[in-house]
Amino acid sequence: MWWLFHVFVAIHIATGAVGLVTFWVPVIGRKGAKPHRRYGDVFARCILIAGIAALCMSLCTLAAPLDTHPRFTDATLVRGIFGWMMLYLSVLTISLVWHGTRVVMNKNNHRANRATFPVALQIAAILTALTCEIIGLITNQPLMMGIPLVGVASGLTNLRFIYNDAPTRLAYVKEHLKSSVGAGISVYTAFMTFGLARLLPSQAFNPTLWAIPIVIGISIISWHTWRLREPKRATSNAAAQPH
Repeated sequence: MWWLFHVFVAIHIATGAVGLVTFWVPVIGRKGAKPHRRYGDVFARCILIAGIAALCMSLCTLAAPLDTHPRFTDATLVRGIFGWMMLYLSVLTISLVWHGTRVVMNKNNHRANRATFPVALQIAAILTALTCEIIGLITNQPLMMGIPLVGVASGLTNLRFIYNDAPTRLAYVKEHLKSSVGAGISVYTAFMTFGLARLLPSQAFNPTLWAIPIVIGISIISWHTWRLREPKRATSNAAAQPH
């Protein structure tokens, strides 16, 4: 189990590192431009692989917590944080990446978003989030009690969009933005788990540090959402001017 776990760790680090870097190109660059599409595609593919690897890592941890994480001695804590919470974060990341890319691809065929797999991903994100919450309550682990709210909100809002019969063109863009940046938040949050656990074990479960990616991600989403509304506001103001 130990060697298999570290194979998944290597895959996760290699693809996750590329994804963490390329994430900023579409975020900062001009939307719809060639670099946005090219690096956005690289980000999505890398994070999807990293998420699957993280999912496998979490299953290895649940099966053998202390073998996979020999620096810790509390099997319950390891199963909770590196097992159940990592399972939830990996499912959330996969669901966000898939949703964020598919809504753009399916903008001319909205019913394709209601296929079994994308809907099941959103349900899985909600269920793993609730599982993480329950185990956090049972083990009295505060870190596991707050983060699941993101997964529940994400799954419910994504399902609401999927079952919206007539979303606007702008709604597709906003959904792509929300899910893609959300995937970046999820990956950076997961990075805090393994990075801090190895570099700064004493800070590995510091909720303040874990909150940093969420604050930055919400700020990015809010900024770009405001920019998307700006042309409409500008048009309304121009129409209101006396001629």
